[in-house]
Amino acid sequence: MVPLDKLAQITQRFEFVEAKLNAGASPAEIASLSREYSELKPVAEEIAAYRQALTDLSDAEAMLADPEMRALAEDELPRLKDAIPAMEDRLRIALLPKDAADARPAILEIRPGTGGDEAALFAGDLARMYQRYAETMGWKFEVISEQSGELGGLKEFTAHVQGEGVYARLKYESGVHRVQRVPETEAQGRIHTSAATVAVLPEAEEVDIDIPASDIRIDTMRSSGAGGQHVNTTDSAVRITHIPTGTVVTSSEKSQHQNRAIAMQVLRARLYEMERERIHSERAADRKSQVGSGDRSERIRTYNFPQGRMTDHRINLTLYALDRIIQGDLTEVVDALIAHDQAAKLAEMEA
Repeated sequence: MVPLDKLAQITQRFEFVEAKLNAGASPAEIASLSREYSELKPVAEEIAAYRQALTDLSDAEAMLADPEMRALAEDELPRLKDAIPAMEDRLRIALLPKDAADARPAILEIRPGTGGDEAALFAGDLARMYQRYAETMGWKFEVISEQSGELGGLKEFTAHVQGEGVYARLKYESGVHRVQRVPETEAQGRIHTSAATVAVLPEAEEVDIDIPASDIRIDTMRSSGAGGQHVNTTDSAVRITHIPTGTVVTSSEKSQHQNRAIAMQVLRARLYEMERERIHSERAADRKSQVGSGDRSERIRTYNFPQGRMTDHRINLTLYALDRIIQGDLTEVVDALIAHDQAAKLAEMEA
């Protein structure tokens, strides 16, 4: 049974936020109230449906005593008794503690790991996979920086992903992704194993992370023109070093002003995630056992091309649909990770 007093508190808060928005909140309040309203609305609707079902159940049970209404009540009772447990399950999930960063845009970083040129090619495959997934989700996918490998592929890749629920769905992608396939350059047909590291960081706002000017060093570098030609070189590339942590961010777009803004955006996201990880580790010693831990040293997934399978090692999920997945169809994988995470949190709450 879901605690009714807690449901009443949530309903009251939703009604307060709704009334405040309708009455004309101040410009300073609108953004936060609108965000809270959108988070509370689906929960409030679930609560209303659940309460109505409990009322209907009580009314149907009372109707059993009335000979004229008994037949109607006997038809209605099984339906209500079947529906209420499913409603309670949905409510328990809706009441789980929310990650404050779930609604934020994300910074996606991909780097090749072991495997040389093949790892760089795989990093390129992953970048395209996420870009296609973003397109199917209706998200905006903006490449911030990319550095190509010698045979194609990517040595480094950073993108900004914006849209509804971006971080909530992409956060499970952080970690080491491993690929097993026969490289095009392999004459003997041997399967090679390579890896790439993915990091998904919630975008940080200036109010989240205050970076004093004294904590950063900004260097400008010469950026070559198209095709590697050094004819039209400009001092546009920017490298920002965060002195206290040693974190280095670079950006090499055409505009130096734009580069500085982009590099600061990525730096804030990295520092924000560091702080989130520090707080999280203090609260939960078993952090690494959780699906959404974001541990970038953990091997989370294997893409086996000869067998056409993808295996997510965290939840022992194997799908023989690699062609579809590498083309950006990640919905089944992400849904399974979210369901597993929710089940673990529910078990922890009810323990």
